[in-house]
Amino acid sequence: MLRVGGHIIYKVVGAVMLCLLSGEILAQEDSEYRYDIGAGVGATTYYGDFNSVLFGNVQPAGAVVFRKIINPRSAVRLSGMVTKAKGSYDIKNTDYPDLDAEGYSFNSTLGDLSATYEYNFWAYGTGKDYRGARRVAPFVSLGVGITYANCNGGVRDYSAIDVMKSSKSVVTANIPIGFGVKYRMKDRLNFSLDWQMHFSLSDQLDGVKDPYRVKSSGAFKNTDCYSTLTFALTYSFSAKCPTCMKDRW
Repeated sequence: MLRVGGHIIYKVVGAVMLCLLSGEILAQEDSEYRYDIGAGVGATTYYGDFNSVLFGNVQPAGAVVFRKIINPRSAVRLSGMVTKAKGSYDIKNTDYPDLDAEGYSFNSTLGDLSATYEYNFWAYGTGKDYRGARRVAPFVSLGVGITYANCNGGVRDYSAIDVMKSSKSVVTANIPIGFGVKYRMKDRLNFSLDWQMHFSLSDQLDGVKDPYRVKSSGAFKNTDCYSTLTFALTYSFSAKCPTCMKDRW
């Protein structure tokens, strides 16, 4: 009886040890998450008829960010940003005859809502949630967006025979293209730095359309654009089921 009882004790102790070791191994693994959400700050530069200098007239910006994580290599990001666009007529660099006498400067408020696809050059994560993943991952992005511009003084259209003046508000589409880098600070905290160029379909973000009095045609011909540099901090949530099939190699 003692011998049989000894075998039972050994089996019970072995089972307990196995459970403890298994629990420790699982505790060392991080979960994969479905979403990121957070906010950021940044800088915006307008490029158009009244500024062609890289990073000229830089303006502050605030943003909110939401990501749907497809897998450790890719994600879809929704972002909203509010910023400013400023510029002025510099006769030394260019000549707009209609503006020589009075000059021109503008101060527009911009709102941007974009959806972009992000592709990481290598798997992004802690390495414990996805085998081979790295905490730092560069990425490229491409998407579509909508730009809202509120131009002080309204929009002046010089392509018409008689200069026409329209409302202050302009809504147009834009194509954001960019690149950046992500850094997994902790299991759920992420830091990202990205730069995007937003090619708009409008020449009215600065309040002036076709200042040379030549009407433009074509989607991106003589249109305004702006770049954004954004620092964002996001929090990952909605863990995938630990007992389900995860995105592993």
